[in-house]
Amino acid sequence: MPITPQEALLRCIEHREIFHDEMLYLFRQIMSGEMSPTMIAALTMGLRVKKETIGEIAAAAQVMREFSTKVPMADTTNLLDIVGTGGDGAHTFNISTASMFVAAAAGARVAKHGGRSVSSSSGSADVLDSLGVNINLQPEQIAQSIAQTGIGFMYAPNHHAAMKHAAPVRKELGVRTIFNILGPLTNPAGAPNILMGVFHADLVGIQVRVLQRLGAQHAIVVYGRDNMDEVSLGASTLVGELVNGEIREYEIHPEDFGMSMIASRNLKVADAAESKAKMMEALRGEPGAAADIVALNAGTALYAAGVASSIEDGLARARAAVSSGAALAKLDQFVQVTQQLGTPAQA
Repeated sequence: MPITPQEALLRCIEHREIFHDEMLYLFRQIMSGEMSPTMIAALTMGLRVKKETIGEIAAAAQVMREFSTKVPMADTTNLLDIVGTGGDGAHTFNISTASMFVAAAAGARVAKHGGRSVSSSSGSADVLDSLGVNINLQPEQIAQSIAQTGIGFMYAPNHHAAMKHAAPVRKELGVRTIFNILGPLTNPAGAPNILMGVFHADLVGIQVRVLQRLGAQHAIVVYGRDNMDEVSLGASTLVGELVNGEIREYEIHPEDFGMSMIASRNLKVADAAESKAKMMEALRGEPGAAADIVALNAGTALYAAGVASSIEDGLARARAAVSSGAALAKLDQFVQVTQQLGTPAQA
């Protein structure tokens, strides 16, 4: 007999693990709409209080991938996702979204998976929308966008329709659950490489091991000690790196890359309009904190994608892409191509 949600809840109360096959069964029930909202709420809170294990998260992510609407990619060489869990409370501008344009201009192919703001001032979808990007392309059109520009944006709600069963519960609970850490693990284009920012130091080691179980190729999971889900300039950054099946955990500092420490408050924004302004400042290469943090994160992304041999090499490539104007041109190209590929909105 498969495990019941009630048995799983009891397991959580007793601080015992739910096994892989059991998690697969439970999350298939959630995604198919078979589990009641009451039990979804109870189970996700039970897991949160118990603390989700690597095995539990990996199994849940596997199911979310199963139920997702995929982007058909024949070739995933140098394909990368740059994504954050959000929830870091830093309210910075969209650093990972700006980094995407720089990394693509320097030779990576980026399949970015994101949504609208939940806990931040502006989500990736909010700022891309404000830039004129069509964020509602069909999966085949996203694949074409990657082929033509080196960038594809996958608006999460369009790829995870099965999440509708859990969405009202998540909203009503209003606290972090396992779903907050599943999104970044479920790239619909199957990107084998990833730069992932997380909202808590403990998640660095957890998420990199989950990615190992899920078969990632080169994964870099980061947490800035000033509570940022990015490579930080305001403090040291904890790193969990998976390469060739092996995991290394270490710490990096802005000084390692010849950069000055800059408090994260210099990167704060209030809304999508301010985020867009900071992004443009960084892509134009205007000297300052915005340009520096985007270059550092794009450099780390280029290393994760296999385009650069190290973060230092990636940083040099990122700076060259900005100073040559290639990063700004990549943004313009992406806006134009998504508009051309997208079908007009139905009246």
